[in-house]
Amino acid sequence: MSALTLAPVRTGKDARRPVSVMIAGAALVLVILAALLAPVLAPYAPDAIDLSASLIGTGGDHLLGTDSSGQDLLSRVLYGARTSLIAPILLLAIAALLGVVLGTLAAWRGGWVDTLVSRLTDVMYAFPGLLFTVMIIAVFGAGMTTSVLALGLAYTPTVAKYTRSVALAERRKPYIDAYRVQGMGGARICARYLVPNLGRSVIGYLVVLFGEALMSLATLSYLGFGAQPPSSDWGLMVQEGQAAVVQGALLPALVPGFAIALVVVSFNVVGVWAADRLGSRR
Repeated sequence: MSALTLAPVRTGKDARRPVSVMIAGAALVLVILAALLAPVLAPYAPDAIDLSASLIGTGGDHLLGTDSSGQDLLSRVLYGARTSLIAPILLLAIAALLGVVLGTLAAWRGGWVDTLVSRLTDVMYAFPGLLFTVMIIAVFGAGMTTSVLALGLAYTPTVAKYTRSVALAERRKPYIDAYRVQGMGGARICARYLVPNLGRSVIGYLVVLFGEALMSLATLSYLGFGAQPPSSDWGLMVQEGQAAVVQGALLPALVPGFAIALVVVSFNVVGVWAADRLGSRR
C-alpha cells in the first residue's frame, strides 16, 4: 500500500483552521507593529485637543474621525494599543509567577500542602475576578498599576489550578524517579526539569487567557477603575465616546471597541491553536 493511501485525510474543519489562524496572526502582527510605530504612523499627538474639530467624521485630515474633544481617533487608537497590549502581558506575568509556583508546589509536595493551596484557590474562586479587583482598587485607589496588580492576583488561582493538573501528570513520568534515584533533591528536580517541561503547556494556556485579560482591563477602564484621562487606553476611549453616541456620532466608541474585539478574537483563535500544538508536543 502506498504512502499516499496511508496519509490521513484532512477534514474540512482541519483544512480551514490554518487559514483562520494565519488571518488572526496577521491581524495581531499588524496591531503590534502599529503599537511599536505609533509615533511614526500617528498623524497627531494622542492628547492634541482641537474643539473646532469636535466629532468630525472620516476624512482626509482625520481618517477615523475625532472625538468630542477634537482628538484624532486614529492617533489615540495607535498609542492606546501600547497600553492595551502591554498591560495584559504584565498581568499574566504576575499570575504566571505566582500560579506556577503554587501549582508546582501543590503537585510536588501533595498532602496538606496540596490541600492548603487547593482551599486557598477555592476561596479566591468564590469571588468573581472583577469583584475581587474592585475591592482591592477601593482600598489602594484607581489606576492602571493597581488594576494590573489586582487582576494578576485574581488570575493566579486559574493558573495555579492548571499548573497543578499538568504538574501532577508530569510528576508521574519515569525521569522524575530516575533523578531521585541519582540522589537529586526535590527542589533541584523541580527547578531544572519539572517546571521547564511545563513551559509549553503553561505558555499555551496563557496565550488563551490573554484575550480575557485584555477584556478585563478594558472593562475596568470603562468603569473608571483602570486607566485614567488623558490616557488613550481602548477601554477608557469607549467610555469617553459613549456620550457621543447620543449625538449620533458612533466612531468615538466604535473605533476602540472594534480594536478590542479584533485583538481579543485574534488572540483566542491563535491561542487555542497554539495550546493544541504545544499540548500535542508534550
